[in-house]
Amino acid sequence: MSTIIYPSPIFGPVHSRRLGISLGITIRAGASTGGMDIPPLVLQKRFKIPVSVSMYAFDVTILLSQLLFRDREKILYGIIMVMIYTMILDKMLVMGKKQVQAKIISEKYEEINLAVQEQLDRGTTLFQVEGGHLRKPSMAVVTVVSGRELQKLNRIVMDIDSEAFMVVHQVGEVRGRGFTDVKRHLEAAGLKN
Repeated sequence: MSTIIYPSPIFGPVHSRRLGISLGITIRAGASTGGMDIPPLVLQKRFKIPVSVSMYAFDVTILLSQLLFRDREKILYGIIMVMIYTMILDKMLVMGKKQVQAKIISEKYEEINLAVQEQLDRGTTLFQVEGGHLRKPSMAVVTVVSGRELQKLNRIVMDIDSEAFMVVHQVGEVRGRGFTDVKRHLEAAGLKN
């Protein structure tokens, strides 16, 4: 068994970025390294616990269990390394999956509603709203799109109504048709193997 020796213990945490990136690429590809990433993958599949959170918990637990018979400084560097690579792993796993919720208030809400459904193929929800200052009743179109679709949504809305009021929020998780139920929906339509 070979051991990697760094001139200083600080190089271990510095190189943990590579570990986080490579683990992220492996897990995003639907694979596993065959090691301690298997239990976190199972926990994510069954209980929706993020892989990076459970990997952090497992690895820190293993490191802390060595406190009695190992050098504490090395364990501290190990914990720092785990913190760094799990943060990078988390970023790698959510990269490209950012979703945003847009609330669009406009007098031309019907046109915007139809354009979002037809041009972006996204669902919409309509809410009755009332302006706080003038107490003028209106409608709000609410939709959730991927981060990549946000510019297209903005262009669609501004082309229809350049005075539309649009509020955009980043959302942590979206469930349902078009997001988490894609596979079941495609399988039911006979489009997925």
